[in-house]
Amino acid sequence: MNFSRLTKIVALLMTVVMLVIFITPTVTSAESLRRGSRGKQVSTLQTKLKRWGYYNGSIDGIFGSGTETAVRKFQRACGLTADGIVGPKTAAALGMSLATSSSTSSSSSSGDLYLLARLVHGEARGEPYKGKVAVAAVVLNRVKNSSFPNTIAGVIYQRGAFDAVSDGQINLTPDNESIKAAQDAMNGWDPSNGCLYYYNPATATSKWMLSRPVLLKIGRHAFC
Repeated sequence: MNFSRLTKIVALLMTVVMLVIFITPTVTSAESLRRGSRGKQVSTLQTKLKRWGYYNGSIDGIFGSGTETAVRKFQRACGLTADGIVGPKTAAALGMSLATSSSTSSSSSSGDLYLLARLVHGEARGEPYKGKVAVAAVVLNRVKNSSFPNTIAGVIYQRGAFDAVSDGQINLTPDNESIKAAQDAMNGWDPSNGCLYYYNPATATSKWMLSRPVLLKIGRHAFC
């Protein structure tokens, strides 16, 4: 085999290798989703962001610039580092699990509980225990109501829904009582008796909210 022919063969092999690198879909990392990631998890991410008003592109399972911009918007709204990468903290805020094993379902369930507990801790810290459970129950009542997103993360991160998300208190570590209150609500206890809203009369400024008929009061919160 002469040198010229060998050179051509090597060049052809290099071309094939480069084509494989660029054409083969990127395997999604179990640790993060970022620009270039592809697959079902990216589609789930896009669906959530689109449902909540952060993303306007196609649900194509390809993490491009549009998805990255939407992730940054979501992160800024949640008080997270706006790096456009879906790591563990951003995934938890989204109610997503980055795991690919058979434990995904149980991980998602525990993720929902912890996220709900963070919301309770941020919104009802210092309230009586019954009031904490009632706050968690309001979130779950919204999940079951067709006027709201149908996931816990969707309800919690709906724009303007909860002060704890707007001011970043959602990112505080919940105490044991907040976790237990979230668990009691998920187990079916609803001290709010089906309410979809609550507010603190001493701090609320929304005329619409203040016009809602109050069904009961627990601690400093009025439930309506």
